[in-house]
Amino acid sequence: MAVSETRPPVGETRPAADASRPPARASAPRRALRLLRRHLVTIAGLGTLGYLILPNIVVLVFSFNKPNGRFNYQWQRFSTDAWSDPCGVADLCGSLGLSLQIAVWATLGATALGTMIAFALARYRFRARSSVNTLIFLPMAMPEVVMAASLATLFLNMGIQFGFWTILIAHIMFCLSFVVTAVKARVMSMDPRLEQAAQDLYASPVQTFLRVTLPIAAPGIAAGALLSFALSFDDFIITNFNAGSTVTFPMFVWGSAQRGTPVQINVIGTAMFLIAVLCVLVGQLAGKRRKRS
Repeated sequence: MAVSETRPPVGETRPAADASRPPARASAPRRALRLLRRHLVTIAGLGTLGYLILPNIVVLVFSFNKPNGRFNYQWQRFSTDAWSDPCGVADLCGSLGLSLQIAVWATLGATALGTMIAFALARYRFRARSSVNTLIFLPMAMPEVVMAASLATLFLNMGIQFGFWTILIAHIMFCLSFVVTAVKARVMSMDPRLEQAAQDLYASPVQTFLRVTLPIAAPGIAAGALLSFALSFDDFIITNFNAGSTVTFPMFVWGSAQRGTPVQINVIGTAMFLIAVLCVLVGQLAGKRRKRS
C-alpha cells in the first residue's frame, strides 16, 4: 500500500532554516585532537630535543652554583667564582689538555686512515672485500668493554707500557669505523661523470682528486672527523682499561665524583657544549651562504 506524501497547500512553502542560528562547532576535545594530529611530528621533535638538551641546561645552571659542601648536587646560591677560575681545582686543566691532545691526534689518524679505507672499499674490487667491510663494522657493534679488555690484553702480551700512546692507539682503532662509515656513504653517492669530465678536460689524476673528488667528499670527511673528536674526548671505558696512571678528563670527572664534584667540572662541560653549538651554527650559516651564491 503506497504511502501518500504530505505536501504543503498551494501557495505555501516550508519554513526555511533560521539563518541567524550559528553553525554547530566542534567541541573543545575534538579541536584539541585535530590540532594534536596536525602538529604531532613537530611536538614530538620538540619534546625529543628538550629531553636531549635538559641535562646540558642542568649542567649550565649548576655551573653558577656555590655549594656549601663538596658535592654540587643541590642549589645553594648564585656565584661566578668557578667561571672566574676554571682551573682552580688541581689537575683539572691538565687532564683537560691531555684529553684535547689525544682527541686531536686520534682524529687526525682516524680521519686519514679511514678516508683511504673508505675510498678503497667504495672504488675498488679485491679479494676479501666483504670480510673487510664486516671487520670495519665490528667495533661499532661490539660493546666497548670487550674491545677495551682485548686491547689491554694485547698491550700486556706485547709488553707495552700503558700511557699516552696506548690510549691514542685505542682511540684511533675505535674511531676508525665511524670515519669509514661516514666517508664511504659520501663517496658512494658521488657522480662518477664529474671525474670523467675533469679527465676529458685534460686534468691529471692528482688535479682531478684535489679539485673534484676531495671537495665533494669533504662533507663526509668533516663529519667523520668531528664524530671522531667527540668520541675520543668523551670516552671513558676504553681509556680506563688502557690508561695506566694517565688521567684524562673523563677519568678525572669519574674520580672526583667519588670524593666531591667541583663546580669547575660544570664550567668545562658548559664551555664544551657551547663551543659545539657554535660550530654547528657556523656550519649551518656557511651552508646557507653557499646555497644562496
